[in-house]
Amino acid sequence: MPEPETDAERTVVLAPLPPVHEAWLPTEHPLYRPRHSSRQRTALVCALIFFCAPVLALGLGVRPAEFENHRLASFPSVASGWGFFTGLPQWATDHLPFRESAVSAADGISRGVFREPPRLGEQPPPQSPVAGPIAPSPSERDRDELRAAGFPKVIEGAEGWLYLGYDVLGACLPERQLDDVIASLERLRAVVEDSGRQFVFVVAPDKTTMVPQYLPGRYVGSECAKQAREEFWRRAVGTAGAVDLRPALELAAVRRGAPVYGRADTHWTYEGGLAMTRAVAEAVRPGVTAAWRATPAAVVKRPADLLLLTGRRVEYPLQTYDLATDGTTIRSRPVPGDFRTPTKLSQPAGKGVVAAKAGMIADSFTLFAAPYLAGGFGELTLLHVDAVGADPRAAAAMLAESEVVVFQAVERSLIGGINPMLSPQAISIIGAELAKRPVG
Repeated sequence: MPEPETDAERTVVLAPLPPVHEAWLPTEHPLYRPRHSSRQRTALVCALIFFCAPVLALGLGVRPAEFENHRLASFPSVASGWGFFTGLPQWATDHLPFRESAVSAADGISRGVFREPPRLGEQPPPQSPVAGPIAPSPSERDRDELRAAGFPKVIEGAEGWLYLGYDVLGACLPERQLDDVIASLERLRAVVEDSGRQFVFVVAPDKTTMVPQYLPGRYVGSECAKQAREEFWRRAVGTAGAVDLRPALELAAVRRGAPVYGRADTHWTYEGGLAMTRAVAEAVRPGVTAAWRATPAAVVKRPADLLLLTGRRVEYPLQTYDLATDGTTIRSRPVPGDFRTPTKLSQPAGKGVVAAKAGMIADSFTLFAAPYLAGGFGELTLLHVDAVGADPRAAAAMLAESEVVVFQAVERSLIGGINPMLSPQAISIIGAELAKRPVG
């Protein structure tokens, strides 16, 4: 049986805590605790450096650069609800100062010390995903490998050739089933043609489609991506009525003596843009390009976007061309900007110039065709497809001004089901606006 407590012990138990912080008590006091240990101080210093250095860098004028294959994320809106919190990480990542230098350093250390390229993590879609059912992959084994491995942003091939990882990831793990993609494209064509307008649908092939010879012999997703690409092209051309650019690009490559895609860039070259312009013009007005003559012009330098993804900035020379639609008079000209807002291109009528008034929804591949579209069409308005996702009503109003609607999309945005023009809501808005102002 325990002995009863003495009065002194009761006094100790019932006494109130000292009215001072425990760190200010005498060191011999039983409640004394240091305010900060050496480890705590080290952690605090590290935290201050981590959080204050970027703020200080911003104050000194250091600004984040768009070194990856997408625009910097904008600060999320408070009106987005939970989307505000889910959008913060991407905004914070994109706007972290010196991030490009950090990625470059990681690449150098990985290659120099460990003799292997860095793991760049899973490649996010280049455009906002369109809501829709998840599609079953052609190969469940490849799906499992993709999930387990975390697909890289960049695939390193032979002889220095680089490929965008999403070309494969989007094909194997699409956001929408191919049936839904083709149905959306058919519906888009129907609402345009029902308004009396001509519809031209053109697909820019992925580099993995046109230049597969430098891909690794075996890579994650190779089987399901190949199968998905074959099925996509069969249905895009045969069912959705896409202009098949592959033969024209192959011919351009033969004439050039090299592929018309950049070795370290995911886009085609100006030869590819010129080939697309010819194909679109012929689709609108057959025979109009008979007198067209393209001659080499200035050589410009452009940073290779796939190298930017690995933290390396290298500019490569690209040959541009002068386009004479009548065989002698040069009509092509530089087109500034990236047509995130409607960009109107107009010129006087002439031989070899498409007279029909056209509105074109396109992506970054059309940047390499814009100088020739400016020379080959009498009046054409360009608008980036991302603007459709942001404001489909404004895009519909632009298209309603036209007699011909041209829709250009890179293969991966369609096969992956992420192109904003696939949205049922966007198609409904465009169709309603075009129906209000029919042509013919």
